[in-house]
Amino acid sequence: MRYDLPDLRLVAAIADSGSLTRAAEQVHLAPSSASHRLTQLEAALGVPLFARHARGLTPTAAGESLLRHARQVFAQLEQMHADLAPYASGLNSQVTVFANTNAINCFLPEDLGDFLREHPRVRVSLEEQPSPAIIQAVAAGQVDIGVVASDVGLSGVETRPYRQDRLVLIVAPGHPLADKSQLAFADVLSEPFVCLHAGSAIHTFMMNHAARLGSRLDVRIQVRSFSAVCRMVAAGVGIGMVPRSATVDGMKTIEITDPWAPRDLQLCIRSRAALSPAASALFDHLAAKGGAEIAAGT
Repeated sequence: MRYDLPDLRLVAAIADSGSLTRAAEQVHLAPSSASHRLTQLEAALGVPLFARHARGLTPTAAGESLLRHARQVFAQLEQMHADLAPYASGLNSQVTVFANTNAINCFLPEDLGDFLREHPRVRVSLEEQPSPAIIQAVAAGQVDIGVVASDVGLSGVETRPYRQDRLVLIVAPGHPLADKSQLAFADVLSEPFVCLHAGSAIHTFMMNHAARLGSRLDVRIQVRSFSAVCRMVAAGVGIGMVPRSATVDGMKTIEITDPWAPRDLQLCIRSRAALSPAASALFDHLAAKGGAEIAAGT
């Protein structure tokens, strides 16, 4: 089975235009050459990719499947070009960082901003993941630096303290629970929740702890940021659970008594020797930020 990128570009052009002639023009082929390519591609795959009719061509089910994969290939190529382009402009290094929801929403924007201003020729690739997945990726050498909650297993990696935080419940001032100073997570599972979107690290964390208690979280609405959680809670949509660092004025904060509520963050690496100079510099920068916070707190 042999085909190349021009074949895939032709398929996409035909699907978009519905015409072999217009598609050939878009990909700079003669109509006869485009027709020959399409015929060869269908023969190689053993299935028709387009249904021919008087008004043009429409993708078959096989054609739609190939088209989805082709578009993914084009997107990957564009991302490859985007990743490589900065090196031609003098980029020195790229550092990969996996972090949990708390770190990405509350601490890393400012800390990474400071670092990148000091190191303009370094690029940081940042991705949100649950803490266990971060530990696994760092230990396997797939990621330079991880930022995780300190209550997960940290064997197999080197760690440094980063930030101190704690999960709390938030409710609107007039909510029936507003007079409570502390509650267990089990006490509020019957309440409708405002949560971050499914797939976020803290959403997974909350769902898993509800399941361990033999219950399911009543998620009334999902949003994309902690600030949106706070606004929805203030509007009376439901209650929320966010890091203390993400709370805003005007919210009633309730301490969570469960032992997992403290969410102190740790930096983790596979080993100092495995880090590039840029990754080592970023690791030291983040560790210094955490050390300054802890010193200020004491």
